[in-house]
Amino acid sequence: MQPFAQRLPLNGNGLNRRAIDVLQLNMGRHCNQACVHCHVEAGPTRKEMMSRETVDAVLAFLARTTIPTLDITGGAPELHADFDYLVESAVGLERHVMDRCNLTVIFEPGKHYLPEFFQRHRVELVCSLPCYTVEKVDQQRGKGTFDLSIRALQLFNELGYGQPGSELILNLVYNPVGPHLPPPQEQLEQDYKRILNERFGIEFNHLYCLSNMPITRYAMHLKLRGAYDRYVELLSANFNAATLDQVMCRNLISVGWDGSIYDCDFNQMLNLALTDGAGKRLHISSLTLEQVAHRAITMGDHCYACTAGAGSSCGGALVS
Repeated sequence: MQPFAQRLPLNGNGLNRRAIDVLQLNMGRHCNQACVHCHVEAGPTRKEMMSRETVDAVLAFLARTTIPTLDITGGAPELHADFDYLVESAVGLERHVMDRCNLTVIFEPGKHYLPEFFQRHRVELVCSLPCYTVEKVDQQRGKGTFDLSIRALQLFNELGYGQPGSELILNLVYNPVGPHLPPPQEQLEQDYKRILNERFGIEFNHLYCLSNMPITRYAMHLKLRGAYDRYVELLSANFNAATLDQVMCRNLISVGWDGSIYDCDFNQMLNLALTDGAGKRLHISSLTLEQVAHRAITMGDHCYACTAGAGSSCGGALVS
């Protein structure tokens, strides 16, 4: 397989970040699910969680900048003790807040208030639903996950999320159950909307198609089944240079649970932290925009997953 950097135009001179529109924050690896595809390797037994000091450092950094969007992820970020504080504070700074929600978390003990909390703060929801059938969802995310996910979506709809004319945004996320590329996003979105509405009366705004990243837990899952090499070659063979202009790392920085700074959440899980000129890790507590804006992005062969076919990012497909 040809190294990813050699596939880039201009003799592999790399990619540079543009203006930063999104601060993506991983609050930790604790989650009520343990999905086979999870590149974070999140689960109920994980203890890594962001400290209150680091949460405050994130908010202080936001206050020093004009970055318009805070994108919160995990694990299940809603299980963090300071999740509500973070959301309320960011909204107080007049920032748009996105929450990457696995849907079932709202049924965890003490979390029943979350739908109304999201509604009150106009939080944009990006919710995982890897298929519209019970078999495939439960296969990837655990038995009973599909039924709980449908109940959650119906609750969000009742509060106005995803409804025509509503400002409450509800987006869904699809990722393949097996080692293959996602189908065309526009067509699959139409199928999702038709089937979920016909069967369950569910409305939503957009569907984001993501490719599974062959790192950490999912890499092990593939290797145990003898499918790793085939999947990596599939990603490489479908490299699409047209996606390079839209990859998420060009307008985003990622903050780890310990406050370290990365080009993206995937680099975060591979421990590819950004450093200063002396090789010291950049940290959100002392970060300036000048340290990361227009900086060359750290790449690796895992970047094929974001640039194969129609491309993949936290906002779904990159090209038609």
